[in-house]
Amino acid sequence: MHTTTASHRSRRRRTRLAALALAGALLPLLPAHASPAPPLWEAGVFVGAATQPAYPGADDRTSRAALLPYLIYRGPLLRVDNEGAALRALRTPRLELNLGFAGSLGSSADEADARAGMPDLGLLIEAGPRLVWNLVDPQAGSTRAPWRLEVPLRAVLEIDGGVHYRGLAFAPELVHERRLGGGWNAGLRFGPVFGNEGLADLFYQVDPVHATATRPAYDASGGLIAWRAGASLQRSLGRDLSLFGFVRLESVAGAANRNSPLVRRDAGVAGGIGLAWTFARSARPAVD
Repeated sequence: MHTTTASHRSRRRRTRLAALALAGALLPLLPAHASPAPPLWEAGVFVGAATQPAYPGADDRTSRAALLPYLIYRGPLLRVDNEGAALRALRTPRLELNLGFAGSLGSSADEADARAGMPDLGLLIEAGPRLVWNLVDPQAGSTRAPWRLEVPLRAVLEIDGGVHYRGLAFAPELVHERRLGGGWNAGLRFGPVFGNEGLADLFYQVDPVHATATRPAYDASGGLIAWRAGASLQRSLGRDLSLFGFVRLESVAGAANRNSPLVRRDAGVAGGIGLAWTFARSARPAVD
């Protein structure tokens, strides 16, 4: 009885954490406010779904769907909007230094055959400094240029029955955003993901206790984790409703741990889609 109750609680906790990770993945895809003086805050709800490989190089997937509230806040220091969640430390027309956050879905060992009998991968939260370099001058009414380089260095925390430090991730990205016809906005991203040995161990290490006849022991090493290329589309369906989605290609070709027995596929695709409804907004405009 107690074991069953604990198991149910664990599943409910994992579901809640996965929903938060899904929100973190989809919230940055909300369309930017078209007004040169957007409101200080907006509140609403969104329904969305996302799917991704269980980890870079996996041949199994993890998928989640959720209906969640969201809050956008455009303060001079704290920003939570379509450009992500960040605390600004420095900003000029060309450079911004902030403390940024990101998240990704976890997966249980029974969702990935290659990891059967191994520990689950919990929800991953990343936090750390990010340098944003606008390669050209930002457009009027925007703090971001259509071409920019984003350089984050983040600590990776795994949330699974507690909070555990799992290493560092360095993921510079070249970003391009532009407006298309018919009210659509598009974004493109490309760059590598590097991790130290701790992060590599999380994904690719096979300790002798978990080795099998088809999964030999493997000592992971830090270096290139994967290459990523992504595209996103956003469209406002009126003042209060918006549609958004993304697709991302991930490749472990040339990665430091390509030979790990946990790597089953060179490339994988992640994607998500969502619909957001804003039901309240501030009469006070944001001051940048």
